[in-house]
Amino acid sequence: MIQGLYKLKKTQSKRTVPLTEIFSMAVETLWSNKLRTGLTMLGVIIGIASVIAITSVGQGVQKSVEQQIQALGTDVLQILAGAPRSSNVRQGLGSTSTLTWEDAKAIAQQAPSAQLVSAYLQRNAQVVYGPENTSTTIYGTDLNYPEARNTYPQEGRFFNQDELDSAKQVAVIGPTVKKTLFGNSTQVIGEQIRIQGETYEVIGVTEPKGAQGPFDRDDQIFIPLTSMSGRLVGNNALTGVSVSGILIKASNQEQLEAAQFQVTNILRLRHEIYPPQIDDFRITNQADIVNTFTNVVGLFTVMVVAIAGISLVVGGIGIANIMLVSVVERTREIGIRKAVGATNSAILNQFLAEAIVISIVGGGIGIGSGIVIALVAANILKFPFVISILSVIVGFGLSLFVGLVAGVIPARNAAQLDPITALRSD
Repeated sequence: MIQGLYKLKKTQSKRTVPLTEIFSMAVETLWSNKLRTGLTMLGVIIGIASVIAITSVGQGVQKSVEQQIQALGTDVLQILAGAPRSSNVRQGLGSTSTLTWEDAKAIAQQAPSAQLVSAYLQRNAQVVYGPENTSTTIYGTDLNYPEARNTYPQEGRFFNQDELDSAKQVAVIGPTVKKTLFGNSTQVIGEQIRIQGETYEVIGVTEPKGAQGPFDRDDQIFIPLTSMSGRLVGNNALTGVSVSGILIKASNQEQLEAAQFQVTNILRLRHEIYPPQIDDFRITNQADIVNTFTNVVGLFTVMVVAIAGISLVVGGIGIANIMLVSVVERTREIGIRKAVGATNSAILNQFLAEAIVISIVGGGIGIGSGIVIALVAANILKFPFVISILSVIVGFGLSLFVGLVAGVIPARNAAQLDPITALRSD
């Protein structure tokens, strides 16, 4: 305090205190009360760190899901079997298949916007190799499936047309299945595995794709659709070869709506569905899924950031309270400063500077803490680490704003103290 008074006395002839002197005295005062200063900063630190970390995690999760969906193809429509009808009565969903391989072939021939069409049959089954076994997802597919789903062999090959036509018992396995059944063995091509008691020869291993939510895209096996339908499932459709779904790949995203319109009409005609009857199939658009998820994550992030903003409000209230207490504690000091020539504006600036320093330092620590938390979360949860420059700028601006707002009233109270009354204070 004595040093502050000395600096003030040196400049009293000018009637104004240089900005550097104001902040220098503010830092000295705050440093002399480390515990109080640290507790005052805590609210700002928590608020800013929360905003930075939550924004980063939200953007990282969003980017991760977008990459996974884009890996499946954003120019792809997926047709899934719905609930069948019997005598115009809609039955339970999944009671029997409503899609057939013949539907896929008709779409390929009649839908101009469909660049590629692939039908698949999906079931969960137990797979055995020697003493090892695992429960995994089996896909019976045609030859277009790898391109439709961007899933290609990393080792070996995919089955060919002859093997599809002859219902050959060959299989392409995912990396997770390979590790589960074969352990660290590097040579699995040509090995025999058993799927529901049927023997299949491994001819390929797909490239790693990772997990998509709870679904591990590497924990699956691909076999010819004819083999799957005839040996493992049986042709259980009312007519033709039953399939679980059909993938439609358009030339680009702009063609998806046209393809969806064409496919809907083709299937309605084939299944004899007329208004106001309900479709016995469902069509999902990968691009719509991306947009919907982006909107949901964006709204969730805004909501959580708004909640984290409450911490900033609490931090501002904390700064205001501590500064008010500081004014009371330093009443005599304020009186002495005014007695040696300090103006009201000098006292006002002094307390405002202290509030701003607390906010700036607290905001800087909060930004650093938020980045560290986001980085740790990205490494643990395995999603991209994304830091928005805008969130950092906004966070720092908020901390400065909080300091200004929280410091105004205490600083004004200090500046308006009567010097005679202040000097009489104990």
